[in-house]
Amino acid sequence: MDDLAVFLAVFKGKGFRVAAKQLGLSPSTVSERVTALELRLGVPLFIRTTRSVMPTEAGQALAERMAPLLDEMRAVLDDVASSQQDLRGTLKLNVTGAVMVDILPPLLDRFLALHPLLRVEIIVEDRLIEATAEGCDAGIRYGEHLAKDSIAVPIGPRTQRLALAAAPSYLRSRGPLLHPAELAEHDCIRLKYSSGALIPWEFECEGETVCVNPAGRLTIGVNGASGAMDLACGGKGVIATFENWLQPHFATGALLPVLPAWWVTFEGPWLYFPGRFMSAPLRAFVDFLAEERAKPAATQSAFL
Repeated sequence: MDDLAVFLAVFKGKGFRVAAKQLGLSPSTVSERVTALELRLGVPLFIRTTRSVMPTEAGQALAERMAPLLDEMRAVLDDVASSQQDLRGTLKLNVTGAVMVDILPPLLDRFLALHPLLRVEIIVEDRLIEATAEGCDAGIRYGEHLAKDSIAVPIGPRTQRLALAAAPSYLRSRGPLLHPAELAEHDCIRLKYSSGALIPWEFECEGETVCVNPAGRLTIGVNGASGAMDLACGGKGVIATFENWLQPHFATGALLPVLPAWWVTFEGPWLYFPGRFMSAPLRAFVDFLAEERAKPAATQSAFL
């Protein structure tokens, strides 16, 4: 079973070095374990070249059938090792960076306080992937990016807004904006996904929808959103991002709202996972989220 786990790490990582880093083993050890498995099975599982490691037809079939079985075995072992009062194991989540600023951390803080023996591993990325195919218990994404045939549980605020903001010094030097079309004439700070696609700027007011695509004077990956907001505070241009990210800057006056009547509301994030089984840590987290939502509004987190 250990060798199968090593094989799956190579399969998912598309290489021995990536698998070795993930498993905390040397590449030579990983290679030896896979070779030993191939010898026992009597078939090659990978085609190895100096440039790549590609699964054979047998390797592809083995990975597709074994991955869910090993995940379920891990869930069974976690269940056996846990009791209602003494939860053990690891909760592994694949999440978009948007929830790591102010939505997920306070929830995890309270969840971990309830289960001191539980471990949580967070993989943060903006790629649209099947989280469970990457060996995670669940993922957190926004509704339009949920995996098909998955169970979705609300997490965080049920609505959010794409807000525009700029520093007072910038607005004094360039003047106020009256319509989104005017953004084309302003210095803009754009955020983009790791795929290279820019986060779209779409705004709506009284039935009129306007999509603008200004050339960003500064273009920054979404993982650098905090730095992008700092640059906006420094007067480098107009930024569009989550309103909840900007609220602390609005509170201090470092940033001012721009065209608030045009801000678009969208659905908040969801925790999603396949319905075939739930590990004990995931089940506990889903139950915790349900309890949080059931609290009176006055006692709920600001980001539920």
